[in-house]
Amino acid sequence: MATKLVIFDFDGTLGDTRRKIIITFQRTMRERGLEVMSEEVCASTIGLTLEDGFKAMYPTLSDTEAEACVEHYRRVFFEDIDSTIPELFDGVEDALARLSAMELKLTIASSRSSPSLTLFLKSMGIADYFSYIVAADTVSKHKPDPEPVLQTLSVCGYKPEEAVVVGDMPVDVLMARNAGVRSVGVTWGNATRKELETAEADYILDHISELFDCL
Repeated sequence: MATKLVIFDFDGTLGDTRRKIIITFQRTMRERGLEVMSEEVCASTIGLTLEDGFKAMYPTLSDTEAEACVEHYRRVFFEDIDSTIPELFDGVEDALARLSAMELKLTIASSRSSPSLTLFLKSMGIADYFSYIVAADTVSKHKPDPEPVLQTLSVCGYKPEEAVVVGDMPVDVLMARNAGVRSVGVTWGNATRKELETAEADYILDHISELFDCL
């Protein structure tokens, strides 16, 4: 069945937010007296919610402590957010324009919270391409749970076989698989090709222009 719906991840797939995320994580860790994790460890949590990310890095954190870390992170993140709008990855805007011209429904399923996600999409000039957005605060279960995809399918009125998920992390691939939807892993984000292969992505791309061969 032909693809009618493309569900994009945001961080590491459309926008290059890696450096901002890592700097904010590490500053939060220092200011809260936590062990400062390496760039690689911080990056490995991208795609999870902030709370899940902190718990993955610090398994002994209580729920209360994790929530405090999230609040601290968000405060730091928004301090200079207007001067740190992420750049689109190469070819992304052209690809979105082409997909839109093909009359495909474009949506986003992100573990980022709505305020920063909305701000980024508008500031980057791509908000109008997306007809539906799932953020961390609009679902009760998060990647790799299928809820973000299932909610999108339900609201937009498509079958799993009509959709594809595009993301840079194994949790994106697993979310798609758990929802019965094809997955496209991309290598320009925060995971390696090997990690995407291990997650069993249906397709793996090195540039977004290759996406059209998967549709």
